[in-house]
Amino acid sequence: MRSIATTLLQLVCLLLSLHRSPCSGAAATASNFSSCLVSNGVSNFSVPTSPGYAGLLHSSIFNLRFTLPNVAGPAAIVLPESRDDLRRAILCARARSLAIRVRSGGHSYEGLSYTTENHVPFVLVDLANLNRVRVEPGSATAWAESGATLGELYYAVGRSSYSLAFPAGSGSTTGLGGHVSGGGFGLLSRKFGLAADNVLDAAVITPDGRVLDRSSMGDDVFWAIRGGGGGSWGVVYAWKLRLVPVPRNVTAFTVGRTGPVELIAGLLHRWQYVGPNLPDEFYLSVYAPTGSTDGNVSISFTGQVLASKDHALSVLSQSFPELGLTERHLSEMSWVESTAKFAGLSTVEDLPNRRRQPKQYSKSKSDYVQAPIWRNDMAEIVRHLSTGPTGSIQLDPYGGAMARVRSAETPFPHRAGNLYSIQYGVSWNRSEVARAEEFIGWLRSFYKFMAPYVSKDPRAAYVNYLDLDLGVNNWTQAAGGSSAQAVARARSSWGEAYFGGNFDRLVRAKTVVDPGNVFNNAQSIPPLNIRAEE
Repeated sequence: MRSIATTLLQLVCLLLSLHRSPCSGAAATASNFSSCLVSNGVSNFSVPTSPGYAGLLHSSIFNLRFTLPNVAGPAAIVLPESRDDLRRAILCARARSLAIRVRSGGHSYEGLSYTTENHVPFVLVDLANLNRVRVEPGSATAWAESGATLGELYYAVGRSSYSLAFPAGSGSTTGLGGHVSGGGFGLLSRKFGLAADNVLDAAVITPDGRVLDRSSMGDDVFWAIRGGGGGSWGVVYAWKLRLVPVPRNVTAFTVGRTGPVELIAGLLHRWQYVGPNLPDEFYLSVYAPTGSTDGNVSISFTGQVLASKDHALSVLSQSFPELGLTERHLSEMSWVESTAKFAGLSTVEDLPNRRRQPKQYSKSKSDYVQAPIWRNDMAEIVRHLSTGPTGSIQLDPYGGAMARVRSAETPFPHRAGNLYSIQYGVSWNRSEVARAEEFIGWLRSFYKFMAPYVSKDPRAAYVNYLDLDLGVNNWTQAAGGSSAQAVARARSSWGEAYFGGNFDRLVRAKTVVDPGNVFNNAQSIPPLNIRAEE
């Protein structure tokens, strides 16, 4: 089907040339790239003239801001069926001087896995068909291709064993590749660390088409791919993951509380002393939507405990009696059943379904809190939230294993000294698109309001919650273009916010594996020494 699209493009160019009119640059670029793919045996791709192009492009865009007409699409979308297809797609893109964007799930908060800045022509390599997961219960490991979703991984692990799990996020449609590349915080992280902390090996395809494993890529590159952000190093084709032991049944709950501002502020204030200090087996987060009803505001607490509900209730009743938790709030289930629950799914069988998560227009930001916020200040925060447009904040507890891993162990630096992270978000629907800047403006003003209460020098952020407000690289060509000045700008704007003191080692790793800056985006790691492309 894709070779037919190539033939049509070539025919269009031929007809235009017969009428003494040059073929358009976009059509010629797509045709040349398509010809390279076909001649190298890659047949599963789509170009703008293909009937299914728009549907394929939008299928994995979960932030609808990047479906608007002012967002340029790729010259082609390639869906590799194998590692060799992936290598050939990369080499063809380089040969045709096209930028490369790699999409594993489509959840990039700023669309960096499927857009380019400055109208740079690009190819989208969509890993959706590279989603195989092979679980080896005997060694408690799994090999998973980067195009697998977390739901597909959890489903495969759950089918193989009730006593094994993998510590990663709650979104079932989130792509494994991007999630692990940014660290990968989840409900098991206080017990077992991040997803990236549990990577044992990987297969990386470099800009020149080499396939590297842990030993051949070297320590710096293996370190960098585990939390240094996606889109900088090449393409991680697959990951070898350490699976972790869990009891046959875990305890899960979500409980809501509604009341006046002072009551809710009191619960939030108290949670700061509880959530990060519970035993490692406990995860207890807070979700606070914007808005109010009749002067009352609402929050909800979500918990997962790697123990029986009797034990969970005993510990939480003593440490957080203000929550008023009772046995009826708690349910025991297998770990894999809990992943379906927290993903908002009806059954475990829904975990591999890629189309379950609703799409929305949204903008997000993030912060880290290192000292408890005073109760009076918390009340002001809740009041501010109550006046906002549709949105929310999510507070995720750290401590436990998160605090015992050294900040330089992986690129993700937010370890000891951080009580919890904050994710801020606003969203809107299609009828409100004209008001998008108003909503984003409110979010930015709230973020500014929070400055006294969060980390400083730098004000930290989580790279998986990408935020271009922090700064951008502003590349103007498909590859190359870096400099010492570009590195300094990246470090001072977003680099230290995401990676703290680990940024310079990331630059060294980038310079080793991709000195020509072939894999770049608005917040990719820039190389320090650029070698001219041959």
